[in-house]
Amino acid sequence: MQAWTRDTIAPPDWTVALPPAALEELRAVRDEIRRAPVPTFLLDPADFKLDACRTTMDAVRRVTRQGAMFAVLDRLPLDEMSRDEAIGIYWLLSSLLARPVAQKLNGQMFYDVMDTGAKLKPGSGIRPTVTNVDLRFHNDNSYNETPPDYVCLFCLHPAQSGGISQVMSVATVHDALAKRHPELMARLYKPFWYDRHAEHQPGEPTTYAAPIFERGADGTVKARLALSEIHAGYALRGERPDNETAAALDAVQSVFDLPELHVELQFESGQIQYVNNRATGHARTEFVDFPEPERKRHLVRLWLRDGGKRGYRG
Repeated sequence: MQAWTRDTIAPPDWTVALPPAALEELRAVRDEIRRAPVPTFLLDPADFKLDACRTTMDAVRRVTRQGAMFAVLDRLPLDEMSRDEAIGIYWLLSSLLARPVAQKLNGQMFYDVMDTGAKLKPGSGIRPTVTNVDLRFHNDNSYNETPPDYVCLFCLHPAQSGGISQVMSVATVHDALAKRHPELMARLYKPFWYDRHAEHQPGEPTTYAAPIFERGADGTVKARLALSEIHAGYALRGERPDNETAAALDAVQSVFDLPELHVELQFESGQIQYVNNRATGHARTEFVDFPEPERKRHLVRLWLRDGGKRGYRG
């Protein structure tokens, strides 16, 4: 089901429920964490009885690799646990899918997706995820040597309004571009400059070169969709994209703008979204927060990758 559209997919295709047996296992984990707390990074699925949870996460794996290429796990009972306990359980469930890896050069493993009031500027290191702006379709960490296999988003609090999650199949984007702009496909398989968001050592280049599309070993299309980072990459280099490059980027945006090619999801507290990162583009609409600080839109992100090293560079 890699290449799907809004009319060929429905919530049952991406929703995986946490069954009662799995919830009972997670309540037992919560109780054990309360009795004998350890740092979240030391929580290991091997230390707990998680048979039903393993079966549930196997279903998530099937959906994210053979089905819609993204899944929504529904849901953790947040009213039964503290925020830290919920994040620990999120870590354990995600570890059953693949290995958590660093999201920043400094080794940061968890990333809080919420509006900090920061303003975007090329090369500043400020990521759009810490603002409330509309995020275009993208694959996470497209500007790094080894992007994550999975992007995980755990919803603690939704926004007052907006912040709608949008998902689009990379295969669908590729097919639409091949049909509408065949003359630009070769360019999309050649490198573009990406802003590295200051995730590099001193003295290293501030930009990274990679194609938007490439073929995996099995022949499937993988993407590095990140138009904002590409435009910022050229700006950082003081270069203007040539006519073919500009046309290719405009073509990609024109496909993003086709509403029939994506689905929209209203994040709810306790839900976890698992995205096959290179096979699925995800986006978010602009949002408005509740006035109370404790009710701000707050997602907790993990990156998972079984290949390479656990550090940011992979």
